[in-house]
Amino acid sequence: MVSVCKGGSASSRAPHMAMATIEETKNVAIIFGVTGLVGRELARRLLLEPSWKVYGIARNPETPPTLKSPCYHFISCNLLNPLETQKKLCDLHDVTHVFWVTWASQFPLETQESCEQNKAMMSNALNSMLSIAKGLKHVSLQTGTKHYVSLMAPFDEEKLKLHYCYHEDFPRMGRSLNFYYALEDLLMEKLSGKVSWSVHRPGLLLGSSVRSFYNFMGSLCVYGAICKHLRLPFVFGGTKKCWEEAYIDGSDARLVADQHIWAATKGDIVSNNGQAFNSINGPCFIWKEVWPIVGKKLGVQVPQDILVENFWFSKAMAGKHQVWEEIVEANGLVHTTLENLANWEFLDALFRFPLKLFGSRDKVDELGFAARYNTLSSILYWIDCMRDEKLIP
Repeated sequence: MVSVCKGGSASSRAPHMAMATIEETKNVAIIFGVTGLVGRELARRLLLEPSWKVYGIARNPETPPTLKSPCYHFISCNLLNPLETQKKLCDLHDVTHVFWVTWASQFPLETQESCEQNKAMMSNALNSMLSIAKGLKHVSLQTGTKHYVSLMAPFDEEKLKLHYCYHEDFPRMGRSLNFYYALEDLLMEKLSGKVSWSVHRPGLLLGSSVRSFYNFMGSLCVYGAICKHLRLPFVFGGTKKCWEEAYIDGSDARLVADQHIWAATKGDIVSNNGQAFNSINGPCFIWKEVWPIVGKKLGVQVPQDILVENFWFSKAMAGKHQVWEEIVEANGLVHTTLENLANWEFLDALFRFPLKLFGSRDKVDELGFAARYNTLSSILYWIDCMRDEKLIP
C-alpha cells in the first residue's frame, strides 16, 4: 500500500495540510500519550522504520519538540471531551495500530473517580477509532504491575513477609478499585473476537519526559542537581527494608516500547481474546548498591551514612522552586518548572513501599521476547539522555 507521509508536528492543522513526501508504508500507529516516558520512546522507535507512519496524541505538545520526521504528526486533543476527540481523530482512517500509554491522574489511584475518568478517556478514543479505522490490526494497552496489589487494603503482616513473583494470570485483587481493570474490561468489551489486543505491565518506569506524573528519573535527577547546587548530602530517605532488600522491578522505557511493538506485530502470539505481558528489565536490584554509583554519576556528595529514615523528600525539597530556576538559568537548560520533572511525594512513597512487587518474565521469555536491561545501567543511560536533552545539568 502506498501512503503519504506528511511533514510537521502540528496540532493546529489537519495532517493532510502539511507538505508531503511519498513513502512506502504498511503500518500506521496512533500513540495516545506520546509525550510520556514510553510514548516518546515508542514514537522514536517506530519512526526509525520506513514502514511506519505515526500520529502522536497528547493534550499539550513537547516544548521544544524532539520528534521530527515527515512521517510524524502531532495532534493536541483533550480525550476527556468526546466531541473534541471525535473531531480531532475523524480523518485518521489509515490507522492500523493503537498504542494506549496515557492515563488521567486528576484523582487518587484506587478511587471510583479514577476508574471512571480513565475509562471515559479510552472509551472516547476507541469509539472514534473503531468507527473509521477499518484496517485496525491491534490495540496495545499499558498499565503496570500494580495490577497485582492494592495499597488500600489492610496489610496482613504474614503476607508482607512473602516473596511473590506475579505471573500474568494472577487473580485480580477482589475489592480493589484499580482503573487498570476497568481499561482491560473495556478492551474485552470493545475488541474481543474482532481485533487483537495486548496489555503490558511495567514496574518502576525509567525514561525521560517532562509530561509524566510519576517520573522517577526526573525526580532523582532534580534532587541530585539541588543537592549539588546547595552542597547538600545525597541521602536516601526511606525505610531500611527498601534500602537493603530488592522489592520492585525496574522497567526501561526502551524495553517497554520494544515489547509493545513486538506484541503488536506478532500475530501468532496475540489473539483476539487479548494477552497480558509483564514488562520488566529482568535482574533484581537494591538501592544500597545502586545509590552510591548514581550519586557519583550526578557529581554529588554521597555521605557515609546514606540511609536517613526520617528524611522525607516532600519536606526537604519543599519551596525549592527558586533553586531549580537558578540551576536552569546557570546551566542554560531547557526551561522547566520543578513540577515538570519532580514528584517528591512519589519518591517518598516509592522508598517506603510496604510490599514486594515482582513480575515474572517467564511468559515473554518463552515466547521469544529477549530484551533485558540492567536497572543500574538503565538509570545511568537516562541520566545521559536527560543531559543531552539539556533537561538537567
